[in-house]
Amino acid sequence: MATQPIFRFGIHDFLNACPLLVPLKEKASTAGFQIVTDTPSALADRLKSGDVDLAMIPSVEYFKSADDYRLVPDVCIASRGPVGTVLLLAKKPLTEITSVAVDLRSRTSIALLKILFPFPANTEIHPVAPDPGSMLAEHSAALIIGDRALTLGDLGSGITVYDLSEEWFRQTGKPFVHAVVAVRQGVDLDRVRQDFIQQAKSAGRERIKEIVRTHTELAEVDTHVLEDYLENKIRYDLGAEEMNGLTHFSNLCHEHRIIPEKISFRFV
Repeated sequence: MATQPIFRFGIHDFLNACPLLVPLKEKASTAGFQIVTDTPSALADRLKSGDVDLAMIPSVEYFKSADDYRLVPDVCIASRGPVGTVLLLAKKPLTEITSVAVDLRSRTSIALLKILFPFPANTEIHPVAPDPGSMLAEHSAALIIGDRALTLGDLGSGITVYDLSEEWFRQTGKPFVHAVVAVRQGVDLDRVRQDFIQQAKSAGRERIKEIVRTHTELAEVDTHVLEDYLENKIRYDLGAEEMNGLTHFSNLCHEHRIIPEKISFRFV
């Protein structure tokens, strides 16, 4: 009997991915996966280079390489309205912002930033480490994503906070898909392993309190805030509504010349 191949599955370890990550890590070896954790932007690069076989990547990175990837059905990280972990901190009115420091771990949020807000045409985007103090000291605004956004605390006077997911929903009325699970061409993700990913997703959603308690990186944040975030603000199903939002986002990326052409979505 042929040995079952081991697929390298890349996934970030922000809190929003933990309901999927925790069950996957516990039983990955029995399902034929090796779990690799990294930042969203790094995972996109590692999937493109072949360093991993499938990965949760920023949705805009799927758009850029759609011909080379297929999507795992019915799994994503999405939101519908305020999410609290994709935030623009602005020192000036939007029409006066000339430079934005953006979290270098993100790519989808940077694309969304360009679509949503009426920045001047000459506004510069600077990918940097996610430190709000230094970002705002040197730039007109800062884009903060992930767990770091949940620990901002009091920003002082003169800072306006925009939730990009909330602004997207206000403008479009659609959910926003932040990340998808993409598989490289030539990787045969069989039905058993697809089902395992779906089972991990379901199991993780039933363990929210445990996951919050063991996510020590956010120990200083009220557990009720974190539980509400995972239970009510993050969506994990790539259903019809989410696909509608994802398609709309891809079309807007094309209109804003973030991607060169419109794409077709292909699934495993």
